[in-house]
Amino acid sequence: MRKKFDEELRHLNNLLLEMAMLNETAIKKSISLLDDKDEAIAMEVSNYEERTDVYEGIIQKQCLKIFVEQQPAASDLRRVSAALKMITDMERIGDNARDIAEICMMLPDDYASNKFPLVKQMAEATIALLNKSIDSFVNMDIDSANKIDDEDDVVDNYFVMIRDELIDIIKSDFDPAAAIDIIMIAKYLERISDHAVNIAKWVIFSIKG
Repeated sequence: MRKKFDEELRHLNNLLLEMAMLNETAIKKSISLLDDKDEAIAMEVSNYEERTDVYEGIIQKQCLKIFVEQQPAASDLRRVSAALKMITDMERIGDNARDIAEICMMLPDDYASNKFPLVKQMAEATIALLNKSIDSFVNMDIDSANKIDDEDDVVDNYFVMIRDELIDIIKSDFDPAAAIDIIMIAKYLERISDHAVNIAKWVIFSIKG
């Protein structure tokens, strides 16, 4: 019975990793639109969002299957329950990546992306945080999960730096509408980071209760 449960749990972990990879790719592709407003890539991001919705349903069914067939107890029950909570955050991350893509596609044609290297750095930090939170679940690493909340401060600091940078740039005759778009992109990245923190909290719950 335990062997069967472990197999079902491995399958659940693999599904979560696949969903996380979709999230990561969607974020990377959406941010790439800052440099090149490519309709095809924007459509890919939208497709990734739809695929995360599909994964959410698949993982829900896998969790239900484990509940019904394996009747997990104690820590195993918490682990499966945590996975159900995590996919809600991961689905929203897909939504946020799509929102970033849509904003990038609306930026002015003469927008100079090289003015905002901090946005790309913030995206990299956000992706790294998301990956760490997912890995902490798969590896049941509570030490790593406990660090996520503090590491989220790095992403929050990027948001503040970008905001302050935009204030200075607007004073030098930068398009205010484009500035609002940039701050919205940063805000969505901050939200993604918050979802990664939520995932880490569910990891802690699954281990400690």
